[in-house]
Order: sequence, then structure tokens, then C-alpha cells
Amino acid sequence: ASAGPGRGGRHPLLPSVTVLSLLVGLFDSGLGGLTVLRGSLAPEGAIVKLACHERRHHSGPARIFDSEEAAFAAIRAHGIVAGDVVVIRYEGPVGGPGMREMLAVTAALVGQGLGDQVALITDGRFSGGTWGMVVGHVAPEAQVGGPIALVKEGDSIPIDAHRLLIQLNVDDAVLARRQAGSTLKPFVYGLALERRLVTPASWLDDSPLA
Repeated sequence: ASAGPGRGGRHPLLPSVTVLSLLVGLFDSGLGGLTVLRGSLAPEGAIVKLACHERRHHSGPARIFDSEEAAFAAIRAHGIVAGDVVVIRYEGPVGGPGMREMLAVTAALVGQGLGDQVALITDGRFSGGTWGMVVGHVAPEAQVGGPIALVKEGDSIPIDAHRLLIQLNVDDAVLARRQAGSTLKPFVYGLALERRLVTPASWLDDSPLA
């Protein structure tokens, strides 16, 4: 037998009015639940999840972490504040290696009441259970020398889903100096074969996305 109406006459298996309104807003906006962003921080693209939250813009100072564990420790120590852009790099297909989900990090941010007040950017990936302004699959990734590897603490990063943009507000001359003095993070795992054969997150099968 099917379940009857819940409190207030609403069927218990139907989504709430809040969820339905968010879904309708996504369709009306023309953006969909997932959208590709491009810009100086992600020349080959990045994916932002827009489902189940209403934020479409964020701009703030970068907080840099070279692993998921380092970011998680900083969040637990209350080192992240409203307005920050949490950048987790070296978690892409080559740098990870693989692409670990950032679910623990996003859950920790939500647990501290920051889910709607910060953004998270990573060359790794996120799961369907994440909440808030989360940008993943940033390409090129840090381990292959992508711009995300050149971001410094405090750099300004604006995200604009309506304009499909993700930018690094740093002068080209400054980035060139950083590039000249940069070194890739050394491999700490023994999966050299995987790193040689893996393809970037911006590729579909064995070909770059248009």
C-alpha cells in the first residue's frame, strides 16, 4: 500500500517546496545543475555544482592547501572564515593520483556554518552530496603546471556562474615570475605508471573537450 499524505497534506515521498523552488530556478536560469566555468584560473575548464543552493557569485581571498588533509585540518582548527576561497590542489588525476572526493572538507565547512559563506576550488572532484559554491575538475591541474599551482595565499579569486567565469586576479607579469620560480610538487607515491598514462580531467575519453 502506498503511504498517505504527511503533515499539512503533503505526500511524504514528494520533495519539499524549498527543493522544488530551487530546481525550478535552475531550469529557468538556463544554467542547469552542473555548469562549466572557464577563465584565467581554469583555461581548460572547471565544473561548478549549482543544484540545491542559490549562490551564483563569490569573490574572496585564496586559502591555499596542497592536499585534502591539510585543508580539513585547517577547517577543524577554525582557520577558515566567511568570505574565504578554499583552494585544494594536487588532487587531480596526476597529482592525486586519481581524483579523490572532497566530501569530508565540504561537510566540515557546512558543519561550521560556512557552507553558504565560502567557496571551495579544487583540481580534484566533489560528490553529489556536497553543498554550496564548490568548483572541481579545475584544468590544467596543479601537478602539470596549471595556473592553480601558481595561486598564493590571499590572491583574489572571483567566481561568476552567470558569466561562466572563474578568474585569478593577478597580473600576468606576476604570474610569469611565479612560473619561472615554481617547481612541481614531488611525487610521494609509487604510482609512476598511472601518472604517465592518466589523462587530464578536461578530456573526454582520449581527446580534449572543445
